Amino acid sequence: MIKISSHDQFAAYLGKELGTSTWYQINQEQINKFADATLDHQWIHTNPEKAATDSPFKTTIAHGYLTLSLVPYLWQQIAEISKLKMEINYGIESLKFGQAVTVDSEVRLKASLKSILNLRGITKVCIEVVLEIKDQAKPAFTGEVLFLYHFEA
Repeated sequence: MIKISSHDQFAAYLGKELGTSTWYQINQEQINKFADATLDHQWIHTNPEKAATDSPFKTTIAHGYLTLSLVPYLWQQIAEISKLKMEINYGIESLKFGQAVTVDSEVRLKASLKSILNLRGITKVCIEVVLEIKDQAKPAFTGEVLFLYHFEA
């Protein structure tokens, strides 16, 4: 895990890989809770019996946005950002889902620092992210996420 407590420390990683999280398993209970929270109850996510017979995956799959919602949790395993007044999930520059994540699969996040800006004392970073699926060649998604960090003086 990298440790960052200032803009300058962050900037030292420009163009470099920041690290990789541990593996995280997505189970059916989590998929069902996400369906409840988002009101997205498509059978391909929530009906294991129908998915076993009618889905090309022969099992349920995690919502794409469920996998995306894991970014902040997995990012915290890669970088410990300290001495902050505030941290904001600012946006997504690009995102492409590459492959479905079947139930009980394990995923992990790989991150690199693509860009960094000092916006009048607030650090804006663009992190290239890849959500890998254990034992799969294609990732669940690739993209660029933006964070704003307001470091203490």
